Amino acid sequence: MREAIRDAGRAWLHLAVGAAISVLCCLMAAVALFTAFLTLTVIGAGVLPESVLLLRRLAGWERRRTAEWTGRPVPEAYLPLEGPLPARVRTAVADPGTRRDLLWAAVQIPHGIVLWCATLPLLVVAFLVDGVWTGLAGRPAVTLPLVGRLADRAAALSRELLTPVPSAARDAALAARIEQLTATRAGAVAAHGAELRRIERDLHDGAQARLVALSMRIGLARRAYDSDPAAARKLLDDAQEQAEEALAELRHVVRGIHPPILTDRGLTGAVRALAASSGLEVEVTVTGLAEGPDAEGHRAPAAVEAAAYFAVAEALTNAAKHGGTDRASVLLRRERAGLHVRVRDEGGGGAEEAERAAGAGGGGSGLLGLRRRVAALDGTVLLTSPLGGPTVIEVELPCVW
Repeated sequence: MREAIRDAGRAWLHLAVGAAISVLCCLMAAVALFTAFLTLTVIGAGVLPESVLLLRRLAGWERRRTAEWTGRPVPEAYLPLEGPLPARVRTAVADPGTRRDLLWAAVQIPHGIVLWCATLPLLVVAFLVDGVWTGLAGRPAVTLPLVGRLADRAAALSRELLTPVPSAARDAALAARIEQLTATRAGAVAAHGAELRRIERDLHDGAQARLVALSMRIGLARRAYDSDPAAARKLLDDAQEQAEEALAELRHVVRGIHPPILTDRGLTGAVRALAASSGLEVEVTVTGLAEGPDAEGHRAPAAVEAAAYFAVAEALTNAAKHGGTDRASVLLRRERAGLHVRVRDEGGGGAEEAERAAGAGGGGSGLLGLRRRVAALDGTVLLTSPLGGPTVIEVELPCVW
């Protein structure tokens, strides 16, 4: 009997909140009529998108209530209200999700109030019949479960009206995908621009400066060749050193674009080389990837390998500089949908993406640059770094093997 009373109380509360939402739907109907009038006069067209957003919030509240009552989520599908005002107005008018919300609000006004009002006589009968008669006879409650059935009915109707039709769901998913790709493209363009600036800076400050010095020494050696052969020979020796330093600078720039070690040793060999030169005690675990550069069918595309390599390099560099630890681990795992990379260090944690991006140069470097590089390949980066550690960077890179 106590369980039946408790369930009936939950059902009554659900229906009471539904009745309150019905009242809000009445107010929403007045807002909709006022918005329609303003939209027709053109002057108040800017009110329409805001009214649609208000309706979406109200419908979202009902979705959450229905999900809590039934234990199953109610999906939603809306076209994004973005861009200039004319585009937002067109989207608000053409969105199938908005039309379903309006239909739900129109039905909810009488339905929610009627169902809640129907519980009042049921509760009176429940008190007289279930409370007195079944209490004396020791029989289970007869009337109270009807309140729960009314709540089930209300939730079922809300689910039916608020669940988007398949075409609307596809349109919303497509719009969300377009928005994601737009953001990804913007990030890739920003990362590409920062990478070009870095290459230009490295060439200007490094190789170009050394080549200018080399040219000057060769010119001085030519002038001194006849009059002072010893000085000319010394200048030529200096020029040779400058040429070797310029070549080293050029190799450094090339490694920043696409490390040759990836071609020579493959991803696993390149990552092991990174681990060996990181200054940390690094444990490298490889699952499903063959060692060496000539592993047909076991190598990811070059762009994916490069992104994975730079992810490991960035994570190990950050661990050595900021982690305060001498131990780390790297996991490379081949999965059906792509490549999984995880780098963990046993430092003090508390890493913040913005600080590390700024500390590494910002823009196209650091964790922000890494996230943009991975996003350009439709991948994801997850940073976990609670205070006290450990710090874990996980990278998912989709690819076809």
